[in-house]
Amino acid sequence: MSSLKIGVIGAGGMLRYHVEGFRRAGAEVVAVADPAPGAAARAASQWSIPKSFDSVDAMLSSVPELEAISVIVPNKFHKDLVVRGLQAGKHVFCEKPPGLNAAEVGEMIAAADKSGKRLMFNFNNRARPESVALTQYLADGTAGTIRSAQAKWIRRTGIPGFGGWFTTKALSGGGPLIDLLHMVDLALYFMGYPEPAHVLGQTFCDFINDKRFKGPWGIPDRVDGVTDVESAAHAFVTFKTGQVLTIQASWAEMIKREEVSVVFQGSKAGGKVERLFGIDGVDSTAIDSCELYVQENGNSVNRTIIPERCEDMGRSNSAANFVEAIQGRAKPLNTPDQALKLMRIIDAIYASAHKGQPVAL
Repeated sequence: MSSLKIGVIGAGGMLRYHVEGFRRAGAEVVAVADPAPGAAARAASQWSIPKSFDSVDAMLSSVPELEAISVIVPNKFHKDLVVRGLQAGKHVFCEKPPGLNAAEVGEMIAAADKSGKRLMFNFNNRARPESVALTQYLADGTAGTIRSAQAKWIRRTGIPGFGGWFTTKALSGGGPLIDLLHMVDLALYFMGYPEPAHVLGQTFCDFINDKRFKGPWGIPDRVDGVTDVESAAHAFVTFKTGQVLTIQASWAEMIKREEVSVVFQGSKAGGKVERLFGIDGVDSTAIDSCELYVQENGNSVNRTIIPERCEDMGRSNSAANFVEAIQGRAKPLNTPDQALKLMRIIDAIYASAHKGQPVAL
């Protein structure tokens, strides 16, 4: 089987994980494009990518052998680049969130259906060894039916800069709810992605302009920029199946430490995937855990599952799955229809917070 040839759009920090995953799956990363002057050339040199371009059009026209593209850009540009790639006959792997809203994801799905090409999103936490381990217990019936779950990604000091694209709703679509949607997706994945019925949500803006709550990533502030997104969001979702989901997402909230987790309660067993940080946003301080909760012989038993260590939270595994899915060597870890359902829920949370009342879906 010949190696898949991929071009990457965007030379930011996530490029590393895409390149590592694609190559591990046997693909070739043959080009990178980024409109920031010199960014693509620097990335090409760092990651040994043969060709670099300052525009997407130049990459697509100059490298006809491209079979797939990877999109790593601010959220506002996801939809247009994904649709352009699909219309050009390329498979597309796009960073999260899928788009600014569900309507944009619907346009992507229409383009994918028309092109016949594969469209996937980087919901990398599904590819974490802890998540893979728990899905095995769900698949074999150990946990039974998940009745309820709690999705949480909370930070105490995690605002990713002030006035930049992360804090500008027109560019990002929202704050931590849309930025940290991974645990919402993972909870829905464990639950079987049921059809939502009602959503009740609230957002908060405490601390969103307080420089003491800035995260450690070194993203520069823009004095003339816009900061008009939430600092925290909480929600409750009911599903037509009778299942329920509680959501908590924050960049700046009065909690002990950064916590990334999904906890679920099943008809036979419960479980948890969790990552705790010693310092907000610093992966080297994180501790991962994976547990299953059961009743055995009249006793409450907590099983500790010990999968392999994965410091990048499944990012390279997720990219590798994209290649393997295209070539028929693996089942895709996510589908466009799931992305659409996720964004419908997020849209409804924002709508509920704006209206001050539940929203029916």
